[in-house]
Amino acid sequence: MASRRGADELILAGRVTVNDRPVLTPGITVQWGKDRICVDGNPIPSPKQPLYLMMNKPFGVISGLSDPEGRPVVIDLLRDVNERVYPVGRLDFNSLGLLLLTNDGEWAHRMTHPRYRVPRVYKVTLDGEIPQESMERLRRGVTLDDGFSGPAGVTLLSKNSQRSVIRIKLHLGRSRIIRRMLDAVGHPVIQLMRIGFGPLVLGDLKVGSYRPLTDSETAEVRRAVGLK
Repeated sequence: MASRRGADELILAGRVTVNDRPVLTPGITVQWGKDRICVDGNPIPSPKQPLYLMMNKPFGVISGLSDPEGRPVVIDLLRDVNERVYPVGRLDFNSLGLLLLTNDGEWAHRMTHPRYRVPRVYKVTLDGEIPQESMERLRRGVTLDDGFSGPAGVTLLSKNSQRSVIRIKLHLGRSRIIRRMLDAVGHPVIQLMRIGFGPLVLGDLKVGSYRPLTDSETAEVRRAVGLK
């Protein structure tokens, strides 16, 4: 009935009780089916069956549930999903590719938390012919305005005098980090597509389409972040 942040706000506002006692501190451990958990005096609904979706996010769509500027959001693309799901991390408005959506808060948290070092893989088209020196700088990591980017795995896919295409692998998901790293080495991004997230690959999923993860994919991504 709420995101992690939304649940924290409900608790801090004094609207949550456990066994008829107010709880004012987020992070209290409770047991579903044993403890009585209420919001505004009403028992919270039963947990939903976990749902995991993969989408090929189009260019020009917000990775969120709403947008104050009225721009399209990824939730608008879901036509036959009755559960409340939300994006796992974000892709820039001007980027496309693999975006995960779920109603499993703990899994989403682990997939995006730096502690679990879940890799993201991107295919990036750059302005200009990228030299070996620039790729080595990316591999070592570059200093950005919010700190060190960390090392990256970089593979050259193609290049000519006009454009270069590389594959880049990172374990961090900071805002616009790929674009900022490439700006730092003098090669602005023309197109950025995420093609991998943890053990998952985008494959041939069409832009704007989505699908549920298979049972084997679900088991694999849960194992990747220490969940059974």
